[in-house]
Amino acid sequence: MSPPAPHPRTHPGLAGGVASGVAAGALWGLVFLAPQLLPDFGALQQSVARYLAYGVLALALLVPRWRRATAPLGKAEWRALVALSLLGNLLYFVLLASAIHAAGGAATALIVGLVPVVVTVAGVRRHHASGPRLRALAGPCVLSVLGMALVAVDAVRAGRGLNSDAASSIGGLACAVGALVSWSAYSVGNARWLERRPDISSRDWSLLTGVATGGLALLLAPLALLWDASAHEPGAWLRLLGISSALALFASVVGNAFWNAASRRLPLSLAGQMIVFETLFALLYGFLWEWRLPGLLEIAAIACLLGGVLWCAARHAPAQAPAHAG
Repeated sequence: MSPPAPHPRTHPGLAGGVASGVAAGALWGLVFLAPQLLPDFGALQQSVARYLAYGVLALALLVPRWRRATAPLGKAEWRALVALSLLGNLLYFVLLASAIHAAGGAATALIVGLVPVVVTVAGVRRHHASGPRLRALAGPCVLSVLGMALVAVDAVRAGRGLNSDAASSIGGLACAVGALVSWSAYSVGNARWLERRPDISSRDWSLLTGVATGGLALLLAPLALLWDASAHEPGAWLRLLGISSALALFASVVGNAFWNAASRRLPLSLAGQMIVFETLFALLYGFLWEWRLPGLLEIAAIACLLGGVLWCAARHAPAQAPAHAG
């Protein structure tokens, strides 16, 4: 039996949900470094390697209790897992890696960083959606967009793109927009399924998504090998394996588990704002990778992004109820 629905103005576990969202963003931000660490491999190869590793790891964790974890699933749930795996994992990462190679990490983080605004708007427009109305969240959304715009201005002014060819950069920005659409659709769809099936734990749903993603990656493996027939040194393949395995563990298994916990504890309008932390951590890791301090515009952008999230959280806080485990 499903637990009784909370009062429409009540959001149990707000603090825990926000903490889970921050943790997920910190781990997902690592993904933006992968294309820079693996310049010899194409986006499809990186995606297939990462999600094959994710699938193997998720399956290994589920094997001891496979029957119990899959017993509640019907055809509709498996179809949803496959669709979510394609949108939020394979397609998203291919588009993201392509965008970073062609347009640079900062510009890509900027565009993908608009996911919080898209998801927040989708959350408050949902039928019977709880939490404040869109008008009350307009300020936080505008502040987030301003932060993204400052990142864009700084990236263009500093010329930090990885590819100086105009046509290629435009293609990269188009890939970034595609990644934005793909991840937004995943975020909304995943939150709805977690809400629809409260009897399935966040951890199991994450691991089952990994199994579905691994299956799709296995189907795409021959295409990934044929797409780029370039010869690679053994050390390059070992680097691909190591980075893919690390991303599978930290970004996919652990990061997705944190995100599902946040999605279950927070209203979609607030959960969407949590994705801002992926952008913030992506920028932080980028600064560490380039071994430099952020410029004034970048500091202003980070302040706007954090301000938007905290402002959005404050709009929900008056309705907070005592936290409980999600």
